[in-house]
Amino acid sequence: MSDDILADVITDAEKKMQKALEHLEQDLTTIRTGRANPALVDKLHVEYYGAETPINQLASINVPEARLIVIQPWDKGSMSAIEKAILKSDLGLTPSNDGNVIRIALPQLTEERRKDLVKVVHKRVEEGRVAIRNVRREAHDDIRDLRKENMATDDDVRDGEQRLQKVTDSFIAEADRLGHQKEQEVMAV
Repeated sequence: MSDDILADVITDAEKKMQKALEHLEQDLTTIRTGRANPALVDKLHVEYYGAETPINQLASINVPEARLIVIQPWDKGSMSAIEKAILKSDLGLTPSNDGNVIRIALPQLTEERRKDLVKVVHKRVEEGRVAIRNVRREAHDDIRDLRKENMATDDDVRDGEQRLQKVTDSFIAEADRLGHQKEQEVMAV
C-alpha cells in the first residue's frame, strides 16, 4: 500500500515539475534573439477599453522576414494602444504605424545587449530550477509525513526520496539544457 502512495506522491511531483519546465520554456521564448519571433510580443498586455488584454487577442502577429514583426489589429481603434504597450514594454523596440499595420523592425543585437540577454536567460533558468526544487521539497515533506503517519516504513521513505531526487535531477538537467540552447540562440550572430 505504501508503494502506491509513494508512487502517487512522486507522480504528482513529476507533473508539477513538468509544468514548471513548460513555464520556463514559454518564458524563454519571450527573450529576444537575433531573429523575429511572434512570441516576443504575444504576451504583451494592451490597455483596451479599460481592460488589460493580451495583444494576441486584438491582432494577428506575423513574421514576414527574419527581422520584422507585423501586427495587424482587427480593430483600427486599438492601434495606438498596441503601440503604447510595445513602447512601455522592456523589449526596447520601436513600432511604426502606417494606419493599417504596425511594423516592428528588429535591429541587430550588439555584443553588449547579447550579454545582457544571456544574464536574463540565466536568471530565468535559475527561477525554473528553484520552482522545480520547491516541488521536490513539497514532495519530500509529503513522503516524511507518510512516515509520521505510519503509512510508510523507513526503507520506503528512503527509496521514495531517492526516486524523487532522480526525477528532480532529470528536470534540473532539462532546465539547464533549455537555458544553454537559448543562450546559444542569443549569442548567435
